[in-house]
Amino acid sequence: MTRLINIDNGGTLTDFCFVDGGEVRYTKTLTTPYDLSRCLFDGLAKVSELVYGEPRLAALLQSTDCIRYSTTQGTNALVQRAGPQLGLLITDPTLFEGLAATQAQEDLLTALVGDRWGVISLGAGEEALSRDLLARVNDLSARGARRLVIAVSGADGADGEARVKGLLLRLYPRHLLGAVPLLFSWELVADPDDVRRTWSSLLNAFLHPAMERFLFNADRRLRDARSRQPLRIFRNDGGSSRVSKSAALKTYSSGPRGGLEGTRALAGHYGLSHLVMLDVGGTTTDIGVVSDGAIHVDRRGMIEHAPSSLELAAITSYGIGGSSVFRVVDGRLTAGPDSVGAAPGPACFGLGGDQATITDVLLLAGLLDPATYLGGTLPLHPDRSAQVIESKIAGPLGITLDEALRQMEDAYAEAIAHALAATTTVTGDTVLAAFGGAGPMTVCGAARRAGARQVLIPRMAAVFSAFGIGFSDLGQRYEQPLPAVDPATIKQVADHLLALGARDMFAEGIDASACTARFMITVEHEDSEQVIELDDPQDAGTHLSPGDRVSLELVLQAPLPHVTLGQGGDIAASLAQAEGTRMLRDGRGGHPETPVYALLSLPPGARASGPAVIEGPFFTMRVPAGWQFDTTAAGDLRLTDRGQC
Repeated sequence: MTRLINIDNGGTLTDFCFVDGGEVRYTKTLTTPYDLSRCLFDGLAKVSELVYGEPRLAALLQSTDCIRYSTTQGTNALVQRAGPQLGLLITDPTLFEGLAATQAQEDLLTALVGDRWGVISLGAGEEALSRDLLARVNDLSARGARRLVIAVSGADGADGEARVKGLLLRLYPRHLLGAVPLLFSWELVADPDDVRRTWSSLLNAFLHPAMERFLFNADRRLRDARSRQPLRIFRNDGGSSRVSKSAALKTYSSGPRGGLEGTRALAGHYGLSHLVMLDVGGTTTDIGVVSDGAIHVDRRGMIEHAPSSLELAAITSYGIGGSSVFRVVDGRLTAGPDSVGAAPGPACFGLGGDQATITDVLLLAGLLDPATYLGGTLPLHPDRSAQVIESKIAGPLGITLDEALRQMEDAYAEAIAHALAATTTVTGDTVLAAFGGAGPMTVCGAARRAGARQVLIPRMAAVFSAFGIGFSDLGQRYEQPLPAVDPATIKQVADHLLALGARDMFAEGIDASACTARFMITVEHEDSEQVIELDDPQDAGTHLSPGDRVSLELVLQAPLPHVTLGQGGDIAASLAQAEGTRMLRDGRGGHPETPVYALLSLPPGARASGPAVIEGPFFTMRVPAGWQFDTTAAGDLRLTDRGQC
């Protein structure tokens, strides 16, 4: 029987999903940003308790067939601009202006690079170039650069960077203390577009130190704990690979991509033509779209408004989540984008937090039960929530606590609805798949504001991104420009990419003959790109014309064990039975009794209407008046806004 462990590391909570054949168990830990390996191993110890009834980490790791890990730390780091100061060396002085083509790109470039950049000329001889490099690197280091990106422009840029690399390594040998870490753009990605390639390199260099320290340390600790399998990093292209075969940039938005893989599986399971992912964590809300069974992707994805060389799922992250901070600014209530994370966390966590969040709001509103939050593992303190909201929200606005709670919940739902409207067009066929620890809480209010009449809540909503990465396979992508389109050149490049893939798969313990190879070409026009799938790389020439700027790409995959969804099909409806009632504030000073339903106790086909509270494992949701919920054969929740019928 196959055993899988999927882990999704978020800004506030880290989720663990354990799959043992057809049985799925899951748990959560508070993310420890000061030492991410701590929350990783705390969670694995909790998983071992679920399996054996006591902590037996070694036994768990030795019996597990695959460990996949995704993280939103890269997303959060860029949102919060938390990373090293970078230096940049370029050969084309106009490139720096190209990197700041929009105000958002200029702001990001200022945050990452600032004035720490310089221009070098490769037309000089070796001695003159060495002197120039020495002066430039020393200057950038004196300005605070802690990592250096070198981007040589033009078709011969890879050769130029190889020349610079040789000189820099002689000037700053890596065995010396204080050697400047170097990243060469063509080594990261062979993209002929200078702006995209340079942005990709800057972003990778920004994310690399934190990812490297944590992931290699985690992989080492797993080996020390006698894990039978290495840590596989789930990437933003939907594949997984060892830590040593994963670029830091490909961890960006990998957690949401796991949720999107699960969303695609849900769309197929329920026959939905337009399913919109609404993954709400503690720090961000991530939105992606599945149409007709396909994930919306951007051939050259944008990362924090900057163009990259990577194909990315079209996931947009917004700074609104369960730990986002409410503030009164110039007499107006705002929500996010800054977050208190898990440390110190919302005020109600009692860990020193002194900012108001939606978690504090819903606790005081009566939706959250302190005895059941996070499975009863984290005590909540309503008095601290009340103190913070009264002093920082109700007082400055001159309103009562009840009115403050109502306005804050409305502002939160409006922020998510605004994010939906900015991402996709809601039609009559649109269904929202809401998950993440904070996804179900107020999704109905956001859906109604956005015009969506249907919502799907997976049974494992609280850990659905962790579950979703279980659909990934071992994989790598390679790309190289075609200097010519004749058969000999195409074959030479294709063979080179296959050799790279065979090398990397060998490092994964996989023979290349066990892999599936998929070739495609990208033809770049003035303002667009055309991607063409190839049955054979030699077919590339039939699609090309002289003068086209073309890249050949290889996707290499090997199967990993997968998770599966539950039963399907239609079932007869029956009246859902409430477990009890809960007193909820109505925003007008009233406290009406509201029925409470336990998701795990509801049989398939159970149906009821709001107002209601549904408690699932590690999540609680409000079902407003006018909404009807049904449980599916797989135990998921389907909600319909009857008020809009």
